[in-house]
Amino acid sequence: MNITNLPFGVTYWSEVERTEHTGEQGAAYWQTRTFGEIRVRMVEYSSGYLADHWCAKGHILLCLEGELRTELKDGRCFVLHPGESYQVADDAELHRSSTEQGAKLFVVD
Repeated sequence: MNITNLPFGVTYWSEVERTEHTGEQGAAYWQTRTFGEIRVRMVEYSSGYLADHWCAKGHILLCLEGELRTELKDGRCFVLHPGESYQVADDAELHRSSTEQGAKLFVVD
C-alpha cells in the first residue's frame, strides 16, 4: 500500500453514516470513509452473521469486540478475538466471515 496525497485528518466515527448489508444470515453494518483508493471501515456484524459470498478483496482487519470466524475457501478456519488481526492480498485467498455472538471490526482495504 502506498499512501500519497492524504493530508492529516480525523474521523469522528459517531458522525459517519451507517449502512446495512445483509448476509446469508444476519447483517453487517458498515461505516465507511474513502481516501483515494483506500477504503477504511468500522464494521459490526450481528449475532448469527454469515457472509453471503466468498470475498476476493484484500483487507487488513482488526477485531475490536466479539469473536470473528474467517473461513478460507480451501477449508482452513481462523478465529479472531479483540486485539487480533489478519491481512490478505487482493485475489489471494477467497474468504468469508461469520460470527455467533457478533463482532466489531476496523478494516482497511
